[in-house]
Amino acid sequence: MDRTLRDQIEDFYLPRQLIEAILEVGEIPMDSEEVDVGVGFIDIADYTFLSKFLTPKENQEVLNGLYTAFNGVLQRHGGYLNKIEGDSLMFHFGGLIDPVARKSDDPEAVRLYIARELFFTCVEMQRVSVRFNNADERFLDQYTSRTERSVLERAFSIIQRLRSDSVVANPLSAMFQIRIRVGANLGEVTIGNFGPEGARQWDVIGMPVIDAKRMETTAPVGGLRISRSYYDILSRHGFLDEYMERFRREARALGSRYADITWDELFALRNVRLREKSNAVFETCSIQVDPGLPEQISGQIVALLGHGRFGADRILEILKYYRGNRHVVDSIEETLRDAGVQLRRSDAWSAMYPRRYGKLLEQHGGDRTAAERELGETLSLYDVMVKLGRYQDIINERYLEEIDALPFSTYENYVPHLQERLIRVYEERKTEIAQRAYFHEVVFPMVFHSFRAAILEYQADQEDLELLSG
Repeated sequence: MDRTLRDQIEDFYLPRQLIEAILEVGEIPMDSEEVDVGVGFIDIADYTFLSKFLTPKENQEVLNGLYTAFNGVLQRHGGYLNKIEGDSLMFHFGGLIDPVARKSDDPEAVRLYIARELFFTCVEMQRVSVRFNNADERFLDQYTSRTERSVLERAFSIIQRLRSDSVVANPLSAMFQIRIRVGANLGEVTIGNFGPEGARQWDVIGMPVIDAKRMETTAPVGGLRISRSYYDILSRHGFLDEYMERFRREARALGSRYADITWDELFALRNVRLREKSNAVFETCSIQVDPGLPEQISGQIVALLGHGRFGADRILEILKYYRGNRHVVDSIEETLRDAGVQLRRSDAWSAMYPRRYGKLLEQHGGDRTAAERELGETLSLYDVMVKLGRYQDIINERYLEEIDALPFSTYENYVPHLQERLIRVYEERKTEIAQRAYFHEVVFPMVFHSFRAAILEYQADQEDLELLSG
């Protein structure tokens, strides 16, 4: 009786992939090894907000369904689900657990296998999250296990119920969006047994793991971020060319704005600064993974327009988040324009460039309407977002410049000189500090609140029309 229960516990909790690998080896590996491993992290964006729509039991059902879907991707590609922590998970390729890596004697071939499978697994994870988010029942056909299908069906039932509620259907279709961040990296790590007796875990540690987590925490929602070194491996061996061809083909089939996406837009190389790491800078690549994203965002905007200030605020958050994405911002602008929202540029432009706006007004004899008309004809919403981003970059770069350290001789010499130096630097930077504060306290909120006001104006007009027609 006790043995039967023990068997059930082990079968229920222990990773089958780990057990099968150890059985094939013939013994428990006691020594760790240093090998190339590809590591991926996934985190559900804004899950605290999403969980407000669910009971504790429903939260469990939805997360179990999502993780079942993710594990299905890993099983198809040969990856290993390393751990789950709340609304995030970690997986990896390579090492003892990976059957391909375990059976190969060619380190370079293993490295390329890991690079490719990790990358396309990350992409598929994002695709799966979209299908799961849509409660796409055709997705169930990929899962033959009765248990897996049952878990997914329960999760889909919850999502479908939320979106079919006659009272809250429209806002939830736009607001209850399960979106994930994915980060990945490849490098040499230590892999083996970690933890005390009775609580050991097969795990990987090392800087490549830490950097993979950093890629996830800074990844765009609905996107993928990888390290620059990993990008170079993928690019050098043609995996990114293969991916771009596939992505644009899928975008064309969907009639998406992404059909003409450029290499630099699909693979955006940039430095990411982590403030909690003393402003350490990491070279990264942010990758688009959803060929229908602009149109999906457009659909959310349409739904949110009908839900007052809450909807307006959510639209604003979407615009802030995607302000660096030309295709998404153009889609948002077109959607708002088609709905009848009149986005004005004058207030945003005058906040960013008061002198330029003053000259523009002079040219039009003080006629704000004429000045607005010219701005509307020459500046797209994306143009405004780009200029706002450049303004912010300049302000932040100035502020984040490091102060050279003073050489130390004695305490009595060092401290007075340091104080004098800090006061002098402060005096030199007072203008920069004021400019930075002005940007964050005035310019940035003014730009977006002027657009918010345009949405609220539209909503008020729609309410008036409804009253008159009633």
